[in-house]
Amino acid sequence: MHVGNARYVKREDLPETVPVFPLTGALLLPGGQLPLNIFEPRYLSMFDAALAGDRLIGIVQPSLTEPEETGHPRPPLSTIGCIGRITSFAETGDGRYISSLSGICRFRLIEEVGGGHPYRMFKTAPFMTDLSSDDDEALVDRSELLRVFRAYLDANKLEADWESVELAGNRTLVNSFSMMSPFGPAEKQALLEAPDLKTRAETLIAITEIMLARGLNETDTVLQ
Repeated sequence: MHVGNARYVKREDLPETVPVFPLTGALLLPGGQLPLNIFEPRYLSMFDAALAGDRLIGIVQPSLTEPEETGHPRPPLSTIGCIGRITSFAETGDGRYISSLSGICRFRLIEEVGGGHPYRMFKTAPFMTDLSSDDDEALVDRSELLRVFRAYLDANKLEADWESVELAGNRTLVNSFSMMSPFGPAEKQALLEAPDLKTRAETLIAITEIMLARGLNETDTVLQ
């Protein structure tokens, strides 16, 4: 996996611990791009530390199964997230960072570690298969994926650059559609946790068809 100016091939290429940025409804997948607007002091501190180090940040959703206690400094998190590398950033002049994370691989949270940081750090177990160059794109039902995508666009009176879509590989299509989709946190987590590209594509198709059957339109939710 080549991300920005770095290559990630083996376990030693990734740190044992990563700072974690909890974001409800956010989805970062390997090879994907996630824009971020950083403004909270603790995450500005995390961002500064990452820029001074390996530029890696873990994106994870708050737990979908455990109730969050209001104001709790260490709320429960989902167990699976995705490591991203900061590949672009800009200072806004008012104390914020506008950044883009490029997805490297998914991880499982193992154990929270201390260190006196205002943000949270975890030992993680990376999904090493995400770094593999094995070609599983041929297993994706591309025609069905495009059929559902077109149906979603038509239902919401949206347009797409079909020339670019036709040129894109199946992995790019599946991961891009998954990240751009206006689904809720549970659906986003299901897409993240899909064990392989084929399953993710099937999950994406199924969720989209359910939403279309319910009459989803672009005013029902906000794109993540």
